[in-house]
Amino acid sequence: MSDKEATARIKINKLLEAAGWRVFPEGSMPANIRLEPSVAIKQADLDALGANFEKTKKGFIDFLLLDTRSFPLLVLEAKAEDKSPLIGKEQARRYAKSQNCRFVILSNGNLHYFWDLERGNPYVITSFPTPDSVLGYQQVTPNPHRLVEDQVNDDYIVLTQRPNYQSEAAWKNESERPGYIQANKLRFLRPYQLKAIHALQRAVKDGKDRFLFEMATGTGKTLTAAAVIKLFRRSGNARRVLFLVDRLELEDQAKKAFAALLSADFPTVIYKENRDDWQRAEIVVTTVQSLLVSNKYQRLFSPTDFDLVISDEAHRSIGGNARAVFDYFIGYKLGLTATPRDYLKRFDKNNPGTRDPREAERRLLLDTYRTFGCENSQPTYRYTLLDGVKDGFLVNPTVVDARTEITTELLSEEGFVVTFTDDTGEDQEESYKQREFEKRFFAKATNQLFCKTFLENALRDPISGEIGKSIIFAVSQNHAAKLAQILNEMADRMFPGKYQSDFAVQVTSQISDAQQFTINFSNNNLLGAANFLPAYKTSKARVCVTVGMMTTGYDCTDILNLGLFRPIFSPTDFIQIKGRGTRKHNFLEQLFDDSLKDGVKQPQKTAFKLFDFFANCEYFEEEYDYDEVIELPRPQGKGREGPGGEGPVVVGGAYEHLGADILSSIKEETIGYEGMKIDRMFFEKFEDTVRENETIVKAVETGQWDRVIDYVNREVFDKPEEYYTLDKLRKAAAVDRRLTLREILEKIFGLIPRFKSKDELLEEEFAKFVADAKPEEAAAIPAIKTFFKAYVTSDQVRHIIESRHFTDLATNPVFSTSDFRAVPKKYRTLIPEYIKDYVPLNQFAA
Repeated sequence: MSDKEATARIKINKLLEAAGWRVFPEGSMPANIRLEPSVAIKQADLDALGANFEKTKKGFIDFLLLDTRSFPLLVLEAKAEDKSPLIGKEQARRYAKSQNCRFVILSNGNLHYFWDLERGNPYVITSFPTPDSVLGYQQVTPNPHRLVEDQVNDDYIVLTQRPNYQSEAAWKNESERPGYIQANKLRFLRPYQLKAIHALQRAVKDGKDRFLFEMATGTGKTLTAAAVIKLFRRSGNARRVLFLVDRLELEDQAKKAFAALLSADFPTVIYKENRDDWQRAEIVVTTVQSLLVSNKYQRLFSPTDFDLVISDEAHRSIGGNARAVFDYFIGYKLGLTATPRDYLKRFDKNNPGTRDPREAERRLLLDTYRTFGCENSQPTYRYTLLDGVKDGFLVNPTVVDARTEITTELLSEEGFVVTFTDDTGEDQEESYKQREFEKRFFAKATNQLFCKTFLENALRDPISGEIGKSIIFAVSQNHAAKLAQILNEMADRMFPGKYQSDFAVQVTSQISDAQQFTINFSNNNLLGAANFLPAYKTSKARVCVTVGMMTTGYDCTDILNLGLFRPIFSPTDFIQIKGRGTRKHNFLEQLFDDSLKDGVKQPQKTAFKLFDFFANCEYFEEEYDYDEVIELPRPQGKGREGPGGEGPVVVGGAYEHLGADILSSIKEETIGYEGMKIDRMFFEKFEDTVRENETIVKAVETGQWDRVIDYVNREVFDKPEEYYTLDKLRKAAAVDRRLTLREILEKIFGLIPRFKSKDELLEEEFAKFVADAKPEEAAAIPAIKTFFKAYVTSDQVRHIIESRHFTDLATNPVFSTSDFRAVPKKYRTLIPEYIKDYVPLNQFAA
């Protein structure tokens, strides 16, 4: 056995043990091994097991993995590190058939493939499956033919909700049927939803195992996904399904939807609420972010745990590094997205600006289509907003152009300029990109102008005449609070005595009941109901002011106004925000006095208003034809001042803030003895502090990490009692990399067992790269890994590669000229591009 073969087997042993297989040293296996489950047997021990485990006619099995009854379950074919695992493919197939095994693992210690002989081709995996997971996976016998041939009609879901509905009297009576459907909440598939499922069946027939549905917001992607889940489960092609969402609030929404649609047959759980018994469920819902933290998905799940993975709003939930979670699992993959690939109509991908945020979005969209095998730009099925409007299922917005001179386009290209006087009295000027803008833009006069314009032009409720239910999207939580206050003050003047500071409500992560607020707003009981008309159930609160909570997947059909009080740089965000208003609604359903119904002229929602204060539509679509144009007053004042002497103006094509000095204070801190005492006791004190804080404990238990992080930063850090800071905690933890606050809190609350070292994280990131790039140059894997790690951890190496000063590598102590020459040429550019897109470098800093 060569050194490279021996090294490969050592690595394979460790991987097997990490996955829960019992591995014995060669020749030391107990005689009664037939009674021991989940064992990995090496070739030297096979003869000791009798006729059932004889060596094959043409060689030895490297590893034979046994099931719980000690029968052969999986053949593992090991190759030397410098050889591709795939060269042992046919050899392993023969071995597997000789032992009546369905599964094969091909590995050289660095690159691994899992192969289900009954399903298709070997699939790259980054860790070995556990014994229990493989046994569960074995219960599913793939039958693509049945999946293709199963009949899916419009009552496919209804037959699960109420199997005998056709025999019930209320259904047979056509006059009673609409009420029967509504009372039992029966969900019939619409024609376009049926077309999506039939398109998936055709794709399976063509041998595909990845699918992408591009369907406009409001067209029922969750209902369509439920039908797909039933199809896979009913046809025997999936035992368990993973449903990935990208926001915490969507977990509960998805669970409730599946419970209403499929609970009679397929139980659904949210992973964080069922950590110990999720295996009993057939649908598991979780956020992709929760699995990404510390790469939990590799520790919590095995690659064979799910036979179908569905990604809701796919290019968010599998975008960037999150794709590693998606690709980790073997089996069928379905992506759902409302963002078409060609949405960036006026974006020149061949000449993007250095600051243009649409470049990152474009790459993300391309990644999404590539991930689902849609390199030809065609999803498995497409149904656009225009299709929905034409078919009568959706409504189009009336877009109101009420722009300022500070447009999204200008901010994207130019940034903005802030002038201030420093502590020496010198005039200074600093340029900020759009992300800083989102924190610093709005003066009081600007906020008042926007709110006044919005209220004077908003659509009214067709029943009660009050301001139609609205969502306003603010720049930040602080900005949201200011807008809510201004709107409440204005509402008090517009509708005397009707509101008690409950016309507008801030709905952001800082607000303890924010999630419940969104539910109550949808259910028309936020801070009360029937404020104008007792017989009409509509929420007393008319405006929710948020930042990002009510964008993706929020269902509230009676929304009549949306306000973009901020620039939007992401087409996904823009489409999702616009989608909050596209659903149809019959307002008479909320009116419980029949005598009033005849007087309602237009009870159906036929449009909604989208107030665009920053020319966002024009940013994404060339020469956008606005439905309404409102001229806002130009900035007034002497010289270069904005509205009221404190607002923003445009000077020389760039935004210039001329208001109060944004450098409001300079804080100096003298480090005393306690501050310098960075030790374990300091960390333990912090642990006690956060564990005893009920607000933190409750937020951690419910997974509200944005709120936890914000609260700790505001209420725990930099207080005179201990002067806790993130930097001090990092030093106290004594880890060789930069910890995040979330990692520290997860360790304190037992959600992760320990802090991983820098090299452990590097190994995990490299495994993700391998899963994505699928390198075939097995002999070059060590060199590729060396380059990957050096590029991530060394500023100097990154500078040398980016500047192409390769001769400087001759004196570089981390990565030498010979190291670089050993890297195949395509990886010399591929690795830097991948790392820039997907690897957060901050966590590797000392």
